[in-house]
Amino acid sequence: MERPTENDEVKNNHKAQNHNIKSKKKKNVKNPFTNVEVIFLVVVTAIVSMLMTYIFTSSFYLKDEVNETYEEDSALQEFIDTYQNVIDSYYEEVDEQELIDNAIKGMLSGLDDPYSTYLDENTSSNFDVNLAGTYQGIGLEVYNDSDMNVVVSRVFENSSADEAGIQSGDIIKKIDNKDLTNKKTSEFANYTKNKKNGKFEVVYSREGEEKTAQLERKIIIIQSVSSEVIERNSHKMGYIQIDIFSATTYSQFKKAVEKLEKEQVEGMVIDVRGNTGGHLTVVSDMLSLFMDKKHVIYQIEDKNKKTKYYSTGKDTKEYPVVVLQNEGSASASELFTAAMKESYGAKIVGMKSYGKGTVQELNTLQDGTQYKFTTKKWLTPKGNWIHEKGITPDVTIELNENYLENPTHENDEQFQKAFDVLEEQLNGK
Repeated sequence: MERPTENDEVKNNHKAQNHNIKSKKKKNVKNPFTNVEVIFLVVVTAIVSMLMTYIFTSSFYLKDEVNETYEEDSALQEFIDTYQNVIDSYYEEVDEQELIDNAIKGMLSGLDDPYSTYLDENTSSNFDVNLAGTYQGIGLEVYNDSDMNVVVSRVFENSSADEAGIQSGDIIKKIDNKDLTNKKTSEFANYTKNKKNGKFEVVYSREGEEKTAQLERKIIIIQSVSSEVIERNSHKMGYIQIDIFSATTYSQFKKAVEKLEKEQVEGMVIDVRGNTGGHLTVVSDMLSLFMDKKHVIYQIEDKNKKTKYYSTGKDTKEYPVVVLQNEGSASASELFTAAMKESYGAKIVGMKSYGKGTVQELNTLQDGTQYKFTTKKWLTPKGNWIHEKGITPDVTIELNENYLENPTHENDEQFQKAFDVLEEQLNGK
């Protein structure tokens, strides 16, 4: 309420005086209500007024909520009606689950975000295996080529397929005398997954020659970390390669770091080339091996707020680190690189990274298929968003053709340059 002006107060005083004069002229009239009754009437009037205001306001907001709910239900009902109409009236038989899957695909594709997507059964299976870091199987990852052959794309270490000598590029012809000609990879995968005794006879072809192997299903830990000591010019340095940030990567990485430190390395090169990402929590744990609790390792931003996340480590290591990246380094590997650069002070060598600065939520449907969609974006410790920009290295160097023909450390110019940079730091340059 506005305060009355000085003029308003004067007018009110005049009115009061006039009222008093008129009152004096009137004869004394008996008040029909006692003081108690007057107070009671005032209280009742106030309560009724408050109730009416509450009822009016509540009905106003309730009306809005009802309208909003009605609109939501109406939109959903339109989808249900269309779905039922197709089921009832389409001229051929319809796979109801396939309709639902396609509806989910359409919903996610409408988000205009390449990382929000539906994962079919095979993709979901491979996605789960890679992120879990372990799986139960015979140790083969396969795909269908243009001729619908079942071709081996990867053989897992320490699996029965690895022990039997099966290699990438081999064509699986039969399993337990079941012909796999023109068969989808899902049929092969489901058979190896569901057979009760878990033992198989596999016939495969390599360069036209057929071979037979006896394979057995068992639990396999996928190796995502490898390490070695590199000695150059009187310096002993560590090298760690990380393929993916799976659920088992942290324990492997921790073991590799501790082993290299026991070897008394003076610094490390950590290679995340071709690493497309993985679990955010795993990256956080790995970064915490290098930095104490004072260090910010990344930030998360959603619709409502921005939150800084700190290392959970006790100590900060003192030796220099160089991170090796390329165009295939994405998502969680970029988060790792950015934290090592901005919070630890590591140097970056290689090519500009991919540039994926978003976080996805993974959901599983009743039929086992999955979908993921973007819910947040992550920022570097200093608050930079690298999405569609990537991380620019301190030293840019391309991979030479000699390495592609003969992939060795000697032919890997990026690898060699990373150790040159590390050496310079050790020499105090």
